[in-house]
Amino acid sequence: MKHFLSCDWGTSSLRVRLADTGDGKILAEARSGDGIAQTFEQWRVTGLAADKKAGFYMEVIDRQIRQLESQTGQSLNGLTLVLSGMASSSIGFIDLPYTSMPFNIDGPGVITTLISASREFDHDVLVISGAKTDSDVMRGEETQLIGCVEPGQEVSNELFIFPGTHSKHVLIKDNQAVGLKTYMTGELFSLLGQNSILKNSVEAGIFDANAFKQGLIDSGRGNLLHLIFKVRTNSLFDIRGKNENYHYLSGLLIGSEVRDMLSTDAETINLVCGDELRLPYQIALNELAADKKISMLPTDQAEQATVMGQLIIAKHLQMLT
Repeated sequence: MKHFLSCDWGTSSLRVRLADTGDGKILAEARSGDGIAQTFEQWRVTGLAADKKAGFYMEVIDRQIRQLESQTGQSLNGLTLVLSGMASSSIGFIDLPYTSMPFNIDGPGVITTLISASREFDHDVLVISGAKTDSDVMRGEETQLIGCVEPGQEVSNELFIFPGTHSKHVLIKDNQAVGLKTYMTGELFSLLGQNSILKNSVEAGIFDANAFKQGLIDSGRGNLLHLIFKVRTNSLFDIRGKNENYHYLSGLLIGSEVRDMLSTDAETINLVCGDELRLPYQIALNELAADKKISMLPTDQAEQATVMGQLIIAKHLQMLT
């Protein structure tokens, strides 16, 4: 089989890609806003029986596969689908237990399940579960993590950062994922900017590095719950405009997140993200973690990490050859 279908199904978005089984190269991609949370709500209101749930979710994926067929001009029937993210959660179509940490980052340690092709959905589906510690969880990032490391590469003591709505910090020691912390940085930024008293004081615009850096600096000067109110007083006293405040608030929150990792004994900090969050996190790490070795995965490698992780796991299970 030369190609496979890669599905990254998050809380708020769905990505299905056609990829090469040799090198993981992405050949085509279809995206939608049909995230797991929205899909779960749509299924819930239908009143369908529980045994119809998987079929309902597969119809959502199938629409994206049809888009890929339109893009490529070829039938994708029968290709294996490898799926990671929130699909294996309690609001997904199958609730898999988390892989307990530590686990090996070369792939074999994660929990998976196989759903065989049927008349209704002509694809074998390999579902990859998430991972947990005693106090934290992740779904999707464990697959990204596996895809970030070259086969045979030794990772002795490094921290991997996956920024996003819920930013994940994963500590690797001797090729084992041993620690995990989640930071609600992105979600808190969204809530404050859209649903709090601060919403009339911020406005997205061109990145303001000076305001962002001031937020980074101020993030170390007191309690965050107090500091974020400065966004309000900045506006009231005409100290900062709305766009400046927007990036100042971002600096406060990202600064608070980054400062918490400074106590780690990891020798290298690896940033894994796309273009949208790359610059602010890069600035934050350079400003606040200058004594650490910082590694920025190239954007294209970061974007492809999930696909590569899925490929490594599927090949280990001899699902793809």
